[in-house]
Amino acid sequence: MNPTNTQESVRAQGGLVRYLYLPAAVAAIGGLLFGFDTAVINGAIVFLKRQFALSDSQTEFGASSLLLGCVFGASLAAFTSDRFGRKKSLLAAAALFTVSSIGAALPRNITEFVVARMVGGLAIGLASTLSPLYIAEISPARIRGLLVSVNQLAIVTGILLSYSVNYGLTGAGPANWRWMFASAAVPSAFFLLTLLSVPESPRWLVQMGRETEAEHILSRIKGRDTARVEILAIHSAVAEESGNVLDPAFRKPLVVAVLIALFSQFTGINTIIYYGSLVFLEHVPNQTASTALWANVMIGVINFVATILGMYLIDRVGRKPLMTSAFAGMAGSLVGIAASIHFQAPALAVLLLVLGYVACFAIGIGTGTWVLMSEICPNRVRGRAMSIATLFLWCGTLLVTLTFLSLVRVLTAPGAFLLYAAICIAAVLFVRLAVPETKGRSLEEIESWWLAGGAEAKHRDT
Repeated sequence: MNPTNTQESVRAQGGLVRYLYLPAAVAAIGGLLFGFDTAVINGAIVFLKRQFALSDSQTEFGASSLLLGCVFGASLAAFTSDRFGRKKSLLAAAALFTVSSIGAALPRNITEFVVARMVGGLAIGLASTLSPLYIAEISPARIRGLLVSVNQLAIVTGILLSYSVNYGLTGAGPANWRWMFASAAVPSAFFLLTLLSVPESPRWLVQMGRETEAEHILSRIKGRDTARVEILAIHSAVAEESGNVLDPAFRKPLVVAVLIALFSQFTGINTIIYYGSLVFLEHVPNQTASTALWANVMIGVINFVATILGMYLIDRVGRKPLMTSAFAGMAGSLVGIAASIHFQAPALAVLLLVLGYVACFAIGIGTGTWVLMSEICPNRVRGRAMSIATLFLWCGTLLVTLTFLSLVRVLTAPGAFLLYAAICIAAVLFVRLAVPETKGRSLEEIESWWLAGGAEAKHRDT
């Protein structure tokens, strides 16, 4: 069916675009804060390390404290989203973002800083699970990949914004890092206020037996006739709910979601997102804090542009080919980074290879991971399954961030990047052999496919 005709049909039936795109955009602000709060440490860590005279181990812990909170936040997301709803859980995350941004700007020692960042991590753990989940649950199948990837675009926008703020505050004196963290308070408060205007997830409302409210929301999004059909499909799936995410019927999609989450992190992207400035300062000749932070801005720009390209491609090319190509490109870029650092290549050569690595990640992995995690598991356990997969993602991020500087000491920087390249190759094989294509399928169709044993896998994925 022609998308234009479909949109006109939805309008004719009373479905209004603003009831779909506005809530999706508001939910994606959680992604922007996720990106800003995780990446702001990249520039701030240089000045924080100097002010508190941190060792490498203390620096790793300071950078990782946010991620420890993310692990706890992601583990709570399943309970809070199923018990209180997607909207109220996102409101709690917005409040925590605001508290953390102020707290991280005011510490008198590294302990107070770590506590404030852990609070922010709780917010990110919740938002990183619930923003894409909420968007997936209100989106039509034909544009679900695009809308869920809006959350990823918001994440990279937050990363670019944080890098730009960091660079702009480079010369603001010894307390510049405090202003870097404090600047997140403004979007945090905006997120809190705008969330008050969005509806609850219709799928969650059906699970709670509030079908009239769910149908009202879906009617405004998709039109009355489509809403009735979808309510029946959701009700059918909810009625069969077993309540156990580890049931054999659900185990395989959960394992696939978890492994995709881990591969997205073990391929090393956050060594650049969190430690990029230190990598340029310590392993690339003739760099200063200012030039290292400027390199971060370039990384943020490429990350942003490549994410837009990924959003354009994901519902056209499909999840599977996009991810396999991206992992392969990342492997090649990492080998080049390792060689350029080993042979002390000019800074521009290192930067171009890093930009290629980030671009590959943004096009296929940054976009594809969140889309697949939000859609691959059956409706009846999606909240819990998404939370579990996101929990593993943050565990992977925490492990990489806690070990990178130590790994560099043991293997050298080129050796560390070659290790991540080998993991990228393993990820290519995993996606080709184990991940189904979900492009164009409704959430109910994906569930039926898993319950049928994935018998059409080879036919549909080739």
